[in-house]
Amino acid sequence: MRLTNRLLRRIIDEEVSSFGDMSTTEDRAGDAIEIDADEFGSDKAREKKIDFMKALKIEETRLRRRIIKISEARRQLLRRI
Repeated sequence: MRLTNRLLRRIIDEEVSSFGDMSTTEDRAGDAIEIDADEFGSDKAREKKIDFMKALKIEETRLRRRIIKISEARRQLLRRI
């Protein structure tokens, strides 16, 4: 089957019709929650992010140690084979 302009337009029209009712940006704007810019930079939010970063660093260190132990055990097993 050849892909002609007419066939391509029909396929596109079928796909567009399957989307259903499309809402406009004005309709969707009423659903949005507005947050003041000063709330994004609050100290508590910044502190939470810093604490989370510290926790991630601790977890990363723990995982790196575990990877080293696993790779060492693997090396020893490979030597025995």
